[in-house]
Amino acid sequence: MRRSGFTRRSAGWRLAGALLLVGAAILGMAVWRALPASAVDISPLEGLAGRWVGEGRLGVKGNPTEQVKCRVTYVYVQDGDQLKQSIRCASAGGNVEVHSVVSHVAGKLTGTWQEVVRNMSGDLSGTVTPRGFKVNVRGADLTANMDIILVNAKQVIEIQFINSSLLGLTLVLERG
Repeated sequence: MRRSGFTRRSAGWRLAGALLLVGAAILGMAVWRALPASAVDISPLEGLAGRWVGEGRLGVKGNPTEQVKCRVTYVYVQDGDQLKQSIRCASAGGNVEVHSVVSHVAGKLTGTWQEVVRNMSGDLSGTVTPRGFKVNVRGADLTANMDIILVNAKQVIEIQFINSSLLGLTLVLERG
């Protein structure tokens, strides 16, 4: 008989524990739903904010590919889910400087893009991908495709220029 009493108490404690866990889960979900969207939703642009440094390769028409050292700065503006990007690269043969402003809405990217040294600019459009961002730039004097791939604490930027004196820019960056 003692054994059956022990079993009833154990079952009672298990039931009480289960009810306590269910209650905590319901309370947790109620609190989570009451939080403002900004506390739960994180923009894919926000993770880029800060300074990144690294090196890569620059292709210019009529010249051999050159090694470049680069600094990329991202400033995230939460109001409007916007990112300001500045890419500055230097090589023995010259510089590349890109400024862009990107807005994000529901996985889609829009904005402006300018290569300052050669005075080429255009409008950008793109999408958020599982690995980063895929961007197209189109302007009167500029057509380019740009991929930004995020892998752990590294970032790879690859820009392919079409019908331009610039052929391409590939960078591997780390936070710095």
